[in-house]
Amino acid sequence: MADESVNHPGLIVPVGHVEPVPRRIRALVGGRTVLDTRRALYVWEWPGYPQYSIPVKDLAEGVLTDDGRTGRLGPGPARRHSLHVGSEVRQGAAWVWDEGAPDRLLGTARFRWEALDAWYEEDEQVFVHPRSPYTRVDALRSSSSVRVEIDGTVLADAPHAVTLFETGLPTRYYVERVHVDWTRLRPSDTVTRCPYKGTTSGYWSFEAGTTVHEDVAWAYDFPMVACAPVAGMVAFYNERVDLYVDGAPLPRPTATSWDV
Repeated sequence: MADESVNHPGLIVPVGHVEPVPRRIRALVGGRTVLDTRRALYVWEWPGYPQYSIPVKDLAEGVLTDDGRTGRLGPGPARRHSLHVGSEVRQGAAWVWDEGAPDRLLGTARFRWEALDAWYEEDEQVFVHPRSPYTRVDALRSSSSVRVEIDGTVLADAPHAVTLFETGLPTRYYVERVHVDWTRLRPSDTVTRCPYKGTTSGYWSFEAGTTVHEDVAWAYDFPMVACAPVAGMVAFYNERVDLYVDGAPLPRPTATSWDV
C-alpha cells in the first residue's frame, strides 16, 4: 500500500551512478588550496545527493598516504587515505577507489566533506554536501492559508505563504512572522546549513508545561538567491507539527534527516 504521508516526488538516482561535474571544484585546508580541478565526478553513494570524486593527479598541495584499511562504499571498494598538508594531518580524509569500483572512478578520491575546511564551486562556497544536478528547488508565493498546531495549541495562522518545493523532501510552508504566536516559542542555539538555501538565522522550540518540542521552526533571513522569496519567513517541520493548508490537515511525513 502506498504511504499516504508521501506527497512529493521521490529521489530517482541509483547508488553507484557517476556523472561529470561541469564546474571548477576547489577545497582548502588551513588556508591552502589542496585540490583544484575541472575534472571532478559526481558519485552517488545513496540517492539523496552525490559526493565529489577528485582525480588524485589534481591535488594542488598535499599528499595522500594509504591507511592500510579497505572498505566498501555504495559504488564499490576503496582504500582509506590520510591527507598531509604541511604540518596538518587529516586522518582518514579520503577514500581512493579500488579495483571493482566503476572504471570512471579509478584514479580518483572521494574526500570526506568535513575533513576539508571549505569547498568551492567556481568562486562560491558550498556547504554540507555538493548540490545535486537532479535536485530542483522552487519557492513560490501561495494564496493558501496555513495553520500550525501542536497538541491543539495554535503556533501560526497565516492567510498566505511561500511554498518551497525541493526534490525528495516534503513541501515546506513559510509564513510571515506577524502570523506566528511568538509567546509559544523560545529560540534555540541550533544552526543548520543547506547547499541550496544557505545558513539558518534562527530555530525555535515549543514548550508546553514539562513537554518540550525541540526545534519545530526555523528561518533563513538571508537565503541564497534561488530561495529569496522565503527571506525572513518562518517554516515549521511538517514531521513535528500538525499542519493545515486551506483548512485541510496534511499527513505527517516520515521524518527526514538530511535537510530542511
